[in-house]
Amino acid sequence: MKPKTIYKIAIDFFLTVGLLLLMAYELIGEATHEWIGVSMLLLCIMHHILNWNWISHLPKVKYTAYNILQTIVTAFVFLSVVGLMISGMILSRHVFDFLTISDGQSSLARILHMLCAYWGFVLMSVHMGLHLNILMSFTRKVLHISKPSVPRAIFLCTIGLLIAAYGIYAFFQRQIGSYLFLQNEFVFFDFNEPLIAFFADYLAIMGLFVCIGYYVSKLLRLQGQ
Repeated sequence: MKPKTIYKIAIDFFLTVGLLLLMAYELIGEATHEWIGVSMLLLCIMHHILNWNWISHLPKVKYTAYNILQTIVTAFVFLSVVGLMISGMILSRHVFDFLTISDGQSSLARILHMLCAYWGFVLMSVHMGLHLNILMSFTRKVLHISKPSVPRAIFLCTIGLLIAAYGIYAFFQRQIGSYLFLQNEFVFFDFNEPLIAFFADYLAIMGLFVCIGYYVSKLLRLQGQ
């Protein structure tokens, strides 16, 4: 396994963990949230540097339906990160407090931050699903699995679908749609809830959109598009 590939997977792992932690904004504290956000920004920059070869070849790519979907999702993930960075700096009370740029802009920045956070969460999960085959290939190499196994495939598929099914429940229970479409402009947190329950729900929601991305990409690849 090439070192570059290992670095990519390590960065993607920490991005996934950081994404889940950021969604627990009020539960982990403002200062912690901001420092994790800065770390995520640095990891995103490293992610794009390591994937610069793919980015630089975009004008030369023969665009199939899969490539178009991949490019659109990636572009909107990038926009959500930019939106989070700008709004986060405006709202900052700790890391970027010295900038003093929040006067008169906090309300708009807060809405932008919430929109970019929840759409970014959904789109990043779909993005992971579109590239899940790479992680699966890496896992097979690490575990020295060379032969396909129908029982193993059925087991993993079942686990994935069960996570996605619970993710649908958690999506509605957590009212994620109301944040995505600004039906609620303030995010509700239950401070009596154990953190593990919060992360379990958001991990399942992430799993739901990872499954959507994976099976859509698989369908497009099977159709040769």
